[in-house]
Amino acid sequence: MSTPRFLDLPPVVRRTSLRTERGSFAVLEALPVGEPERCPALLVPGFTGSKEDFLGVLQTLTGGGRRVVAVDMRGQYQSEGSPQDPAAYGIPALGADVDALVELMGPNPVHLVGHSFGGLVTRETVLADPTGIASFTLMSSGPSAVTGPSALRAGALREALATLTMAEIFELKIGPDALAAGHPAEIVEFLRERSVGNCPQGLIGMAGELLSAVDRVDELAKVADDADLPIMVLCGEDDDVWDPRVQAAMADRLDASRVVIPGAAHSPAWDAPETTAHALTDFWNAAERR
Repeated sequence: MSTPRFLDLPPVVRRTSLRTERGSFAVLEALPVGEPERCPALLVPGFTGSKEDFLGVLQTLTGGGRRVVAVDMRGQYQSEGSPQDPAAYGIPALGADVDALVELMGPNPVHLVGHSFGGLVTRETVLADPTGIASFTLMSSGPSAVTGPSALRAGALREALATLTMAEIFELKIGPDALAAGHPAEIVEFLRERSVGNCPQGLIGMAGELLSAVDRVDELAKVADDADLPIMVLCGEDDDVWDPRVQAAMADRLDASRVVIPGAAHSPAWDAPETTAHALTDFWNAAERR
């Protein structure tokens, strides 16, 4: 779970929503001073995450004259869910949601970034239709399902939701862990609000996908080659969800750019925000020059 270091919005960032043909999605929208001159960017968070996972990089990312949007996926935090429809939280449906957002943000092509589980979702978007995508970044994401301790945590949450509410799970586990980590009271309160705001059916569905996702890297490589789509694999040197060596092998299979962020773990946008933002900006600018 990505944990924000602060919650105050920079001057260029506002809370709003984007309404698509597939529903309304809560976003943080960052706008540069003056008219945006470059292609916009869409940032998609991971399992149990939210748009606030990118709050530390948004202002820097607008510095080059770019509109940047971070989104809560369907059922996450402040985006409406479809609690009676488990299929709405499968990777194909979530990928279609992202495609609707990409289309809405046009007409210029959009730089697409998926963090962790969001990488699996946005990969689905690219595989379905790379049209309208200027570049694709897999941030701290992998080729297929999580394994090891991350799989145990996702499975435990899915099983707990069969009998407990998110409010109860927060009181029993998430809250005490946040306090033990020394997070300030306002951050702990945000984590509580986000936890309770998540749609339980959405968490169950996303956990199932995270535990069963198949390797589609070779398909992605072919689609990217056919569409001349630049891809970057970015991760922290200490990522503890998908091993950095696994992500490096994925980058090789994709013939993708690869960036390792020093001093960062699974959440480079918070662990090293300036380094991460500059890596994204450099990649985006190079993609536009192509």
